[in-house]
Amino acid sequence: MADGQSPLFDPAAIRALRADAPKSRARDFAAAQGLTEAALVAAHVGHGATAIDASVDRLFPLIAALGDVLALTRNESCVIERRGQYNNFHAGTHAAMVLDPEIDMRMFPAHWVHGFAVEDHAEDGSIKRSLQVFDATGEAVHKVHLKPESDVAAFAALVAALRLPEQAQTLTLLPARPTEAAKADFFRAEELRADWDRMTDTHQFLQMVKRHKMNRLGANRVAGAPYAVALEPEAVTLTLRRAAEARIPVMIFVGNAGCIQIHGGLIDKVVPMGPWINVMDPRFNLHLRADHIAEVWCVTKPTQTGDAISIEAFDAKGGLILQIFGYRKDTPAEPWNALTRALAQRGEVMA
Repeated sequence: MADGQSPLFDPAAIRALRADAPKSRARDFAAAQGLTEAALVAAHVGHGATAIDASVDRLFPLIAALGDVLALTRNESCVIERRGQYNNFHAGTHAAMVLDPEIDMRMFPAHWVHGFAVEDHAEDGSIKRSLQVFDATGEAVHKVHLKPESDVAAFAALVAALRLPEQAQTLTLLPARPTEAAKADFFRAEELRADWDRMTDTHQFLQMVKRHKMNRLGANRVAGAPYAVALEPEAVTLTLRRAAEARIPVMIFVGNAGCIQIHGGLIDKVVPMGPWINVMDPRFNLHLRADHIAEVWCVTKPTQTGDAISIEAFDAKGGLILQIFGYRKDTPAEPWNALTRALAQRGEVMA
């Protein structure tokens, strides 16, 4: 159906409902109304939103001109936000990259389908500008929020360059894809472990488990210790707190089907707020629904430069929420390795 979810609302009706609830977060408002977030934004085309070309190769060179902005990527359970610039873009048909020390991303262009430039008027009279990209199902892939330091003229130039000829207020969206549950084959455990031992790079992992007709979570369950050790759900919060307290730099990966965003470096202020565990640092924020975590694994992968150890969190459907690695560039591995060993030694391993 055109708006992705609700046959009862035309764009004008959606805008009227939104006007009555301006303070509600867009994602929450859309869900409450039975809409996708993309359908909500599309309804505002011509009313603060402009439909733009979401092609990665066209979009990212123009985003770089915006200067200092906020990059945001999320999935159902976690949001990662990073201030910085979109420097050092590398195009790619299957996967593209931004390799800036602050904004570090991997983009999968096939999922960058619906793009919008949005201008919202705040209560204080200021204008909040953003770029928002959604996949074919209407799920958010990535957002760029301009800050006071950002280049507004470059934003206007981007909109003029990428503005679509047809400014439609409705979208034709595909049904949401169900999360892939764990795929495990315990009869192939020995073959899996043998291939695991032969890895020389973490990027070989997914292809390796696919050869065994498994996925990430299924392979963790099949391989077992010492390759993958199950921890209690609280281990993610403990990892963040201990990394902050001990000043151990980390790499935090948060993503969805179309985008993975990475924080690399120290974290400082870890703050629980209700079901959320948050990192609230000046240029980096993380917001994690701790109550969504169903399984946590401490995973060790061999590489040419030593073991890469990660803490990986999954939801109840089997979806990957986030991964935390030790920061390896010009950084000794032992503090991170010791932190992960301590999780088991202090009783955080599942019985």
